[in-house]
Amino acid sequence: MTGPLAGTRVVEFAAIGPVPLAGMLLADLGAEVTVIERPSASSVAEWVPREHLVTNRGKRLTAADLKNPDDRAKVTELVRSADAILEGLRPGVMERLDLGPAELLAANPRLVYVRVTGWGQTGERARTAGHDISYLAVTGALAMIGRESQAPVPPINFLGDYAGGTMFAVTGLLAGLLEARSSGKGQVVDVAMVDGVGALLAPTYGMLAAGRWRLERGSNLLDTGAPFYDVYRAADGGYLAVGALEDEFFAVLAERLELPPEVTARRWDPSTWAALRVAIAERIARQPRDHWAAVFRETDACVAPVLDVREATDDGHARSRQGHTTIGGTVQPAGAPRFSRTPGRAPAAPPTRRMPLDEAVAMWRRY
Repeated sequence: MTGPLAGTRVVEFAAIGPVPLAGMLLADLGAEVTVIERPSASSVAEWVPREHLVTNRGKRLTAADLKNPDDRAKVTELVRSADAILEGLRPGVMERLDLGPAELLAANPRLVYVRVTGWGQTGERARTAGHDISYLAVTGALAMIGRESQAPVPPINFLGDYAGGTMFAVTGLLAGLLEARSSGKGQVVDVAMVDGVGALLAPTYGMLAAGRWRLERGSNLLDTGAPFYDVYRAADGGYLAVGALEDEFFAVLAERLELPPEVTARRWDPSTWAALRVAIAERIARQPRDHWAAVFRETDACVAPVLDVREATDDGHARSRQGHTTIGGTVQPAGAPRFSRTPGRAPAAPPTRRMPLDEAVAMWRRY
C-alpha cells in the first residue's frame, strides 16, 4: 500500500451522496476502504453500472444483512480491526441495529465513528429527509446563487453534498485519527451538511458585517453583479468566464478586448457597470470562444473558456498535470491532493463483485 494513509482502515456503510466520495478520497490517499452493502441492494448499480462507479475505485465490496445477528457480529469483528467508519444513515438507524457508537466503540475504543447526515444528529430537522438543495435553502447559500431579479439556481449538488458533506467528513475523520493517536481513544464525529455549508459562508458573513455584501442576488462583486466577474456568450454560442477583479488583471482584459476608455475609467463605480457589461459582451460576441481562449492564453486577465466535462479532460493544463486518468475505459479525475514524498496510489478500478463477509473479516485480522 502507498500514500499518506497507507495502513489506515476504514469501514464504509454503503450510502449515497457525500459518503462514497469521502471513501474514494481516503482510498486514493492509501487507506484500505471496505464498503458494506445490503445483500439485496441493487443500489446505484441500476443507475450507474458498477464498472463506472468511480467513487468505489480502490475499495473492496462486501455485503451484510444488518438485521441478522450473525452478520452484525461479523461486521463488529471487522470494525475491531478498523481505524474509522463512515455511515450516512438517518439518526437512530445504527442504534436500532445495535451498531451505534455505544456498541462499536465498546468493541474498538480507538474507533473514529463518522456520521454524515444532512441535518446532523440533533436539532428539530434531524429526523426528517433532505437533499442538497434543502441545506442550501436554509443556510442562505441558495439565496445568493443566481442573477438579479431571477430565481435562485441550485448548483447541482456540489455545495451541500460534497463541499458541505464530503470535505467536512474527511476533515473530521482525519482530525479524529490524529487525536486518537495521542489519546488512545476514539469518538463520534457528527458531520451535518447544513453545518458544512454554513462554515463555507464564513467569508460572506464577514463581508455582510462590513457592509460589503448586499442581500439582493446578482448585485455583488462575486455573484455576477460586477461585469468583470461574469460569463459571456461568444459568437459560436460558447461561453467565456471573466474574472478580472484586480486592477492589473482588468487592464489586460481591457487591452485585449480593446474596450473604450470611457467605459473603463470608473469601473469600481457600480453606476457604470451596465455600460461596461454591454461593452464586454459586445466585444466577446464578435469571435468564437476558442478565439478568445487563444487571445487570453498565458495572460493574467483571468479569462478562461467554459468547457464541458468532456472538453475539460483534453484541456492543456489538465493534460500537463495529468489531471485525468482512464481506468477500465472510464475517464475520471486523478487523485488529489498530491504529496511529494508519499504520493497516493494509482486508483484501481471499482470492484464489480463483492467478497464474502467472512473473507473481508479474515483479511484484516491477518495483518
